[in-house]
Amino acid sequence: MIRFKFGLPKVAIDSLALYASAVLEANLLPPPEPEPQWRKLMDSMADVSCEHYRSLIRGEPDFVPYFRAATPELELGKLPLGSRPAKRKPDGGVESLRAIPWIFAWTQNRLMLPAWLGAHKGLEKVIADGQESTLIAMNKRWPFFRARLDMLEMVFLKADPGLAAYYDSLLVPAELKPLGKRLRNELQASTTLVLQLKEEAELLSDEPWIKESIKLRNPYTDPLNVLQAELLNRSRQQGEIHPVLDQALMVTIAGIAAGMRNTG
Repeated sequence: MIRFKFGLPKVAIDSLALYASAVLEANLLPPPEPEPQWRKLMDSMADVSCEHYRSLIRGEPDFVPYFRAATPELELGKLPLGSRPAKRKPDGGVESLRAIPWIFAWTQNRLMLPAWLGAHKGLEKVIADGQESTLIAMNKRWPFFRARLDMLEMVFLKADPGLAAYYDSLLVPAELKPLGKRLRNELQASTTLVLQLKEEAELLSDEPWIKESIKLRNPYTDPLNVLQAELLNRSRQQGEIHPVLDQALMVTIAGIAAGMRNTG
């Protein structure tokens, strides 16, 4: 990301100008203060979302085996990037992962799980309590909340349940596949709910340049995902270091990361 933002002098100047203008605008034209009720609602949604997130990641016994089967998490340690290992403890569970490999692995199989998991549960709770109109008002009048929904939209457009299912078909044992289907169903439910709150028919319809940018990159990243799933399958069947397979796998990992842009 540093290379993308500052690798060329003109791009670096544009990036710094963007940051400076955003800071100036926020100080000279600050957004209106959110209503106290909105803050309380955000706190309650955060509690519900966090509880669901932890119940799945820490409470679901199949989660860690599924994560390691469905993503290239185990193979990321071979990638010659960064100065620290992908894990704090080589034999640890999810809690031993560093933050970037945790996000990175889910980005690779296009499920993008950490970015959206639990969010829809908080929103569903508020809607079930009869406060959908409040959420719509928050989206229109509170930039912080609107930005959160916008970020979810961007993640949903980059995610691809079909590709995630393809990874499952090649890499995940039969007994773990129901969990993958459950996660993809949650992704679909989250997407539908955010579109409902944004009162939109399509993702990022109010951000056409971001939408077009993602759609332009997908035809290049999608084949890399298909290739990566096949290479992961072959590499794991090999059971040992294979220079040609591992090199090809590293190329797909780097290519998908470049196509997704925000990977950590």
